[in-house]
Amino acid sequence: MPPQASEGPQTDGNTPSFFRVPPPIKQLFDRFPLTTYPANDLPQRTPSGRADNQLFVFSDAASARRGRPSFNPQCLKWQAYLKFVGIDFEITPSNNHASPTGALPFLLPAFPTDAAVTIPSHKLQKWAIEQVHCEEEQQLNLRFEVYASLLDHRIRNAWLYMMYLDDDNFKAVAQRLYVNPSTTSSLVRAALGFQLQQAARDELLKTSQYIDVAALEGDAQNAFEALSTLLAEDEHFFGRPNPGLFDATVFAYTHLILDEGMGWKHNRLAQLLKQHTNLVQHRERLLRFF
Repeated sequence: MPPQASEGPQTDGNTPSFFRVPPPIKQLFDRFPLTTYPANDLPQRTPSGRADNQLFVFSDAASARRGRPSFNPQCLKWQAYLKFVGIDFEITPSNNHASPTGALPFLLPAFPTDAAVTIPSHKLQKWAIEQVHCEEEQQLNLRFEVYASLLDHRIRNAWLYMMYLDDDNFKAVAQRLYVNPSTTSSLVRAALGFQLQQAARDELLKTSQYIDVAALEGDAQNAFEALSTLLAEDEHFFGRPNPGLFDATVFAYTHLILDEGMGWKHNRLAQLLKQHTNLVQHRERLLRFF
């Protein structure tokens, strides 16, 4: 995220400043001091008598009503995982500002439970295991972690560039999905767009002195090849009879990369992914859950 503009102009104690509070206003706030409020409450539109689990994700109202996949990989990962393990839920369109943790997704469990309890994304797997007792999901070994890093770094980095830093894609996809629904103000939209692009740029520059598009695409190509080799002729990763968390993580990217409804203008990742028929078929099988 861009740095917070918390540091204003500095003045010494004897220098008049436009930013200094006038004495009458200062006296008023001395009598009624500012209050620090606790963390954000849940969105007010949350139904008080809900009977289903609610998963808050990046989505639009029409897609949420139809249970369509989220357009955000992190949200789609957990949306798919909960479906794969057989947990019913409703989709609620949301954004990071509405989340108690500042990030999506999060889940509001169905009653009976404390209405204030929410499940952030990093606790969703543990919560799901407790609900359906899927013991297999606890058997995450080093092999899983190694392959997960391909998605969390190589494919994600190429995704960040394609979504946010390719200007045509940003205008056609990211701006339409993330920026425009937030406000009708052109100035605010411009500021939000700049923040999104800068955040993506900063993320990519954490591991490189400059952004090399060819290198990002090459890393993604190697990652797809490794995933294709891992899947081989199996229907699901690691030879599982049913899709699990790793399948959901792969699907979160492969589906969105191949989804023509996203409106991509340039899609080099789809060209690379389509070279691996088994990954394409894996995506098609899992899409049937939706």
